[in-house]
Amino acid sequence: MPDPAAKVNPVFFALARFATVCLFVAGLSIVSVIGGCQKSVAMTSEAKPPEVIVEHPLTDDVLEYEETTGRLVAKESVEVRSRVSGYLDKAFFSDGANVQEGQPLFQIDARPYEVEYLRATANVDQSKARLQRLKRDEERKRKLYLSKNTTQEDLDLTAADRAEAEAGLESLVAMKDLAKLNREFTHITSPITGRISRRLVDPGNLIKADDTPLVTVMSLNPIYAYFDIDERTVLRLERLVRDGKVKSPRDAIYEVKFSLADEEDYSRKGAIDFLDNHISPTTGTLRLRATVENDDLLLSPGMFIRVQVPIGKPHPALLVPEEALGSDQGQRYIYVLNENDEVVYRRVRIGLLKAGKRVIEEGLEPADRVIVSGLQRVRVGKKVQPKLVERVALNADAPAAESPAKNESKTTIEAKSIEAKPTAGVAGRH
Repeated sequence: MPDPAAKVNPVFFALARFATVCLFVAGLSIVSVIGGCQKSVAMTSEAKPPEVIVEHPLTDDVLEYEETTGRLVAKESVEVRSRVSGYLDKAFFSDGANVQEGQPLFQIDARPYEVEYLRATANVDQSKARLQRLKRDEERKRKLYLSKNTTQEDLDLTAADRAEAEAGLESLVAMKDLAKLNREFTHITSPITGRISRRLVDPGNLIKADDTPLVTVMSLNPIYAYFDIDERTVLRLERLVRDGKVKSPRDAIYEVKFSLADEEDYSRKGAIDFLDNHISPTTGTLRLRATVENDDLLLSPGMFIRVQVPIGKPHPALLVPEEALGSDQGQRYIYVLNENDEVVYRRVRIGLLKAGKRVIEEGLEPADRVIVSGLQRVRVGKKVQPKLVERVALNADAPAAESPAKNESKTTIEAKSIEAKPTAGVAGRH
């Protein structure tokens, strides 16, 4: 007999399928609603403009300069040699010591020159005695000639002998003076004040006159700084001189600043006292020289230096923090805000760096608001939420007692964060 439940199964299964489909559709609806809410929340979060820090460019007087490198050179440098030959007896200095002009350095065996001086002295005395005798003979012959007891020939012969003796005496006196000089030359002194090198010859060696180098002495105070500037800078300076804007370094004191290899600030100064008379055809540069005071003897010949050569006179310029600048294939740019707080891409031409801030020569106005922080969150044409920071730069050349702490920048800054508001008259500048 067939089971009665078998007739009900198709309806039951159909209901079951319908219920399953309804539950699946309801689940999809719930998931869609939840996803839509999350997307709406995310879009709402992204719609909030990013916050950035902006500031107005600083206006300050700047002096343009060209940076170059150079070397320190001794103002005076002397390679000491002996003026007489002989064996070296003594050395009176320590290698590398500071010496004064006239200070004893070496002693050469002076005994042969002392003997030569004594011989020359004896020859002079002998010649003097002979000259005195000939003078007396001439006087007697002159009296005899006046009394007609001698001839004119005898008188002339005696006078000639006397004149010959006088000339011989002068020759012997010169030889005596030379012998005296040679004796003095055995005592070698420092020709200048400065620092001495190591001795090149030890006592006991034979010294050849005017040939054997003994030691080198270099002066230290003042000291020369030699450096080169390129041809374009030379032409720029010449045009400024012709226009009467600056004076030529040949006619006035022209100060330059420089720093040593381990120094960052250009705190040392020198005055240009020499310009070469031609531009080198191989390097295209002009050689200049500055005199530098070296009272503490810290500077030594041969040191490497970095030099700042001023160009023109101080003039007002706009400055922005170095971190506000970007680079795009060698072209520098900044981001500024328009009157609607929208980001604007602005190409600029930069100048020198002063106290951590870069001079902007073209592409910026004093009223512009420059983005200095949060650059990674901005997009050109998008609106941002700016906070304005007013910065006031103090004199970068202030005395050391007034300089900021070590963990601060070299330029003292007063900062105040406020909500940025579009300034009147800014529209149309971008």
